[in-house]
Formats: sequence, structure tokens, C-alpha cells
Amino acid sequence: MKFSIYKSLAVLVIISNLLTACSNQFLEVKPKGSLIAQSVSDYDLLLNNLYVVYINSNTQVPMGDELVAVEPYFSQANYRTQRLFRWNDVIYQNNEDAPEFTQTMRSIYEFNKIINEIDKATDGTLSQKASLKAEARAGRAWSNFLLINYFGLPYNAAATTDPGFPIIREADISQTKFVRSTVKEMYDFIIEDLTAAIPDLPARTTSRLHMSRAAAAGILGKVYVFMGDYGKGMTWLNTAISDMSDSKISVGLYDLAKETAAGGVYASGRVPAMTENIEQLLVKQSTSFWSFTSNELVLSPATAALYGTADFRLKFYTSKTAGNVDYPIPGVLRKKSFSAFQFGVVVPDLYLLRAECACRLGNQEAAKADVELLRSKRMNATDALVPDSITAEKINLLKFILDERNREFAVMGYRWFDMRRLSVDPLFSSITYSHTLYNADGTSSTFTLRPERFVLQFPAKIMQQSPGLINNP
Repeated sequence: MKFSIYKSLAVLVIISNLLTACSNQFLEVKPKGSLIAQSVSDYDLLLNNLYVVYINSNTQVPMGDELVAVEPYFSQANYRTQRLFRWNDVIYQNNEDAPEFTQTMRSIYEFNKIINEIDKATDGTLSQKASLKAEARAGRAWSNFLLINYFGLPYNAAATTDPGFPIIREADISQTKFVRSTVKEMYDFIIEDLTAAIPDLPARTTSRLHMSRAAAAGILGKVYVFMGDYGKGMTWLNTAISDMSDSKISVGLYDLAKETAAGGVYASGRVPAMTENIEQLLVKQSTSFWSFTSNELVLSPATAALYGTADFRLKFYTSKTAGNVDYPIPGVLRKKSFSAFQFGVVVPDLYLLRAECACRLGNQEAAKADVELLRSKRMNATDALVPDSITAEKINLLKFILDERNREFAVMGYRWFDMRRLSVDPLFSSITYSHTLYNADGTSSTFTLRPERFVLQFPAKIMQQSPGLINNP
């Protein structure tokens, strides 16, 4: 299988305007696809690359069941949006690139280059080289985790032969034969990369653009949660939260009562810069106009009703279109003011994942404490409390935590990945997911998610260029 993304790597641009490192350099590609990098600083610059930070894939957003679609706006949206929302088999035309594939593969190319070549760099200490290799391995692990959640079935310990994604270790555009690993093999590879990387990563977080020990531990904890191993997930999430408290930069939770008021970081529609947002431990960003100016996808009335009236997160929503027209469907809400969303290592995610682990392991008090900590930054102290009637029953608290994930991450794609992992969870596997399209005449249509579409098909363009690649059904 010859991935077409490698064909686009004729020149690698080291960006200067979005990242902290500044350079006007270009690194050319050798005939076999090897970028010309010789010194430790060259390889360090590869980590300051747009493709490493800006993973412009928002594919997961329209597929979350927290959303409904509204006409006439939906039929005016591009075909990709409509197909993703309907959970169609085919998303892209024969000549179209899929950003969830191409953007992520660019990152893997660069990470592999660093991993395979840094030891031969002409200068630098062994410690510097080990640190750069560790950052690249952890970055590769995060990229592979994203890919397996696009193109592989949800992790199921009993399904050891489920096809996953090819494990790619080389940065070589001349490579033409790839074989899909199993889902289990890919998860084992991700864990191998992270556990090898963590000891050599910086113990203290100094930049949101670079992998730290805390960020890698957070990724590993999340990987284990997606595998259903909540004990190991708890261990690594504890490590991540403990390590991030010793960061050299400010890392934590915004108090929205303060930050949505005059002078706050979210006042008057402002959004903190990605390098300054204290809730980002590691920045991975994508564009999403569904949370900015697009009108076709909005929160369902049921999801909107999950918010209490005093929840400051409601300040990020409106009942009107971008043209200031009321939606005809009572109870729907459109997210506004966020033209990009963060899905790297996000502090609220760490707390909610740890709360979920604690709850599943039978420690409801610890779970309650983490949920209430987050909620105390989103509403007043009284409303932030989780009622004892909910805490008393593990399943009720678990459902509350999952609802809190919806309240915190709506229209950011997190729900789609949660839907996938919950589909193989015995507690939630019986759930049927659907999308509603509200027509202009007052009627509605329903699209039901079929089990086959918990995984994306490979785009036609990739299939055409990859003889022997077997697609998902």
C-alpha cells in the first residue's frame, strides 16, 4: 500500500508565525524521501512544524450524537459534512484527499524521520538526542492513536484479529508495501512507544507545543481507558495530573465565572491563544466552523438540556444562527466563537477520564471529587455539587460523568470517540445511536448508526493507489 500522503512531501516548511521557534529554513527531500537534516537543531525544528501541531481533521465532529441538523442550512453544507452526519459508507469523491488520513500521515512521516535518524546527528549530547527521540515516539503514538480510532474497530480484548492500521516505522516515500496490523497490535505499538518515551521526556512542562512527561502520561492513561483497562488508566492519569502541577508554565482549569466576565480570557467572544491556554497541556488543533459560523449542525434539545441554567458554558452557545435568525426547533443551541478546537492533551479531559476510572473501580468519592473540581470552575459552588443520590449508585455516577463529558466537549468530536469505545462496553453496548435532520417543512428524518460505521472506510483515492489494501466493510 503506497500512501499518497508521502507524495506531497516534496518540501517541508518550518513555520515561524504560529510556533515559538522561528526559522526561514526549508528542508529538502532526498530522492527516497529522506529530509536533509544533519544537526540536532535541524531535528528539533522538525518538531516545530505545522503538521505536528495543526492536525486539521475535524471528521469526528459531525458524527457525534450530541448534534442534530437543521434545514435549509444542512442541504447547503458541503457533501463531506452531509455524509459524515448521515454516517454514510462513502465520505469522499474518488479524487478527494481525506484530512484525517493525510494530515496525520504527514506527522508520522516526520516523527519516523527523527526516531530513525537522530542518533546519527552531527552534534548534540546523548541526552538531547534521547529527548528528541522520546518526543517523536510519543508524538507518533498520539498520531497512531488517532488513526486507529478513525480506521480500526473499537478495541476489544476478545477480538484479536480485528483489522487495524498499518504500523509504519520508516520515513521513506519509496516504500510501497504496507500491511494492516490488527487493532491489538496497533495498541501494543502505541503503548510501546509511550512507555519507552516517558523516561526521556522533560519532567516539567515548559511549552504546550512540545511533549512533556505529563502529556505523554496523559495520553497513555487515555489509551488504557479506550482499552477498558481502568486500573492502568488510573495509574497513568494520576501521574499526568501530578506531574502537570509542577509545570514551569501555567496549567490548570479556567474559572469561567471570572474568565467569561469583562476582562476575562473569554470576554467579548475572545479565545485564548493556543500557546497561552492554561487548559492545554499539549496542543493539537483543528479547524471547525460548526462551532463558529456554520449553521447546519447544532446541539440537540436533549443535549442542550443537560446544562443547568447557571452553567457558564452556556455563554458559548446561542439559539440563533450566525445571521441572527432564531432556529425553528425549540431547544437547539449553536456553538459560537470557536473557529478551532483542541484535542491534544486537555486538562478537563484528564480529570474526567480519571473520574471515570475511579468510578468504574468502585471509588465513587474520588470520582465525585474530580467531577466537582471541574464543575466548580464552570458554575457556582452549590450547582457544582454532584447529588448524593447519584453518587450512591456506580452506574448513575458513571452516566453523570459521561454526561459531563458531553457538557464539556460538545461540538469538539470527543463524543464520537466515546461512542466508539462505549459500543464494546457491556454497560452501554445496547445503545442505538441516531441523528435527526429537521426539515424546513417541520418534518424530520432519522439516520441510524450501523455497527459497520463505527469505523471509517479508507478513501477511494487511497484504495486506488494501494493495490492489495482491504477496506473496511
